[in-house]
Amino acid sequence: MRTRTIVVNDRMQQGYRYVLSEPEGEQFDPDFTPDLTPPEMLRLGIFCGKYMTDCRDEFPAAWFKHAKLAPQRRDRTLNFFGVDASQPLSEWRRKGWVHPDDPRGWFQWYCRYYRGRRMPGEDERQIKRWKAIRRHVAQIKKNCAPGDIHCRRRQRQALLHWAYDSRKI
Repeated sequence: MRTRTIVVNDRMQQGYRYVLSEPEGEQFDPDFTPDLTPPEMLRLGIFCGKYMTDCRDEFPAAWFKHAKLAPQRRDRTLNFFGVDASQPLSEWRRKGWVHPDDPRGWFQWYCRYYRGRRMPGEDERQIKRWKAIRRHVAQIKKNCAPGDIHCRRRQRQALLHWAYDSRKI
């Protein structure tokens, strides 16, 4: 595959550059097996519709064709489970979860990883964080009837933010 450089100019990054070195949606770390792609997540409804509103130029237009995006303020009704399951970005920063190259956090990392960017060290850290969220799957299985997507909606929405599809549980 021929590498391609992406230049980012949005509200959170100006002139940031990264290289796509893998084909989109391929060559993932074998320990990283998300249930959903970024465009699927955007169509289902995540982050109250406000996560990607100013950075469309960075990603393929098809990702946004049926994305649930809020035109102005965060809107929890745009989330698949209809609840807000997000912590503020300030909390993510306080806890050291945000890498300077991905100031929006894990989902931004995932979108760029999915597109083909690789960052040794950071990829492993984010995949480790993704795997740790799986504990919520076990809690849903333990506390909810199979197929009851209304049980533990906040926890299910949080899993959706991490590319786990709890509709299958």
